[in-house]
Amino acid sequence: MKTTSLTNKHLALNARMIEYAGFNMPVSYTGIAEEHLAVRNGMGIFDVSHMGEFLVDGKDAIKFVNYIVTNIIPEDFTKVTYTLFCDEKGFVVDDLLVYVVKPEQVLLVVNAGNIDKDFAWVEKQAKNFDVQLRNVSENYSQIALQGPETKNHIDELLGTIVSDLGFMTYKVIPFLGGYVIASRTGYTGEDGFEIYGSHDLVVQAWDLAVSKGAIPCGLGARDTLRFEANLPLYGHEISDAINPIEAGLGFAVKLEKDFIGKEALVNAKENPTRKIVGIELLERNIPRQGYLVFDQDKEIGVITTGYLLPTQEKPIACALVDINYSKLGTELFVQIRGKMVPAKVRSRKFYTKNYNK
Repeated sequence: MKTTSLTNKHLALNARMIEYAGFNMPVSYTGIAEEHLAVRNGMGIFDVSHMGEFLVDGKDAIKFVNYIVTNIIPEDFTKVTYTLFCDEKGFVVDDLLVYVVKPEQVLLVVNAGNIDKDFAWVEKQAKNFDVQLRNVSENYSQIALQGPETKNHIDELLGTIVSDLGFMTYKVIPFLGGYVIASRTGYTGEDGFEIYGSHDLVVQAWDLAVSKGAIPCGLGARDTLRFEANLPLYGHEISDAINPIEAGLGFAVKLEKDFIGKEALVNAKENPTRKIVGIELLERNIPRQGYLVFDQDKEIGVITTGYLLPTQEKPIACALVDINYSKLGTELFVQIRGKMVPAKVRSRKFYTKNYNK
């Protein structure tokens, strides 16, 4: 099992560790609910060094990346773009962040569980482009500082002004004798920053953040937070059997440009058959991933993520359902341990995001 540069920090804090995407990662320190609330109300810190990083170098770097992703990647050296890799059928290979570092260099940040698959897929697409590809995932660490208090500490922590960054923008800054990427990004629905750099620099950034009151948070809270903020997770709301139109990610799919999977996604938009919707249980229970959704005795969907969250009064979930049952207010049932639990379709806006626009 792989470890990150921060594994010893987690062990010293008596974190509960699990195997995740081949890594030994903290699922929680003091408890998922406490860590969830720490991010919503203060400042939490996550080790996300398990994420993958690819560098695309060469004359065709931006052109090539635009061909393999669904969103438009501009030649803008301050912007971070959320986008997706899709296959020819329009299904999701992965979702990712794109940083254009310079005209002939682009950084792709992918999900930990998909690193090897993604890199093989990107290499396969590169044959007709003047690019060189490098999987540099093992060379870098990454932390995420998230929550409303983060902006009050980030400049002092990094020794450089980064609080002037807008959401989904970044800077390369000097830090403790080296350089790191500081981006105003994150996957919790709160304002925050992500810091990428060499292992030693990121470990020092972690220590500084914790000394300023950042609460260490594990993968458990990372999942409850992203779900409450209606942010998809690969293998749940997006996958190699779900397309981004069904997932409600049309904002990251620009059909006016050419990319792999475009034809299939044009058809998916014009002839929808399924949709990810919000679900609210009408009695106390927990709608977990994989539980089936019914209209009376007819199976019409499946739960992709579900929780009873510390900030919500009722159990909520996302579900992939037949498009004919996706209207708000539609009454359904979720099968939980053999029992048909009443539910209804609701908005996926479980929480209002607090990004720094």
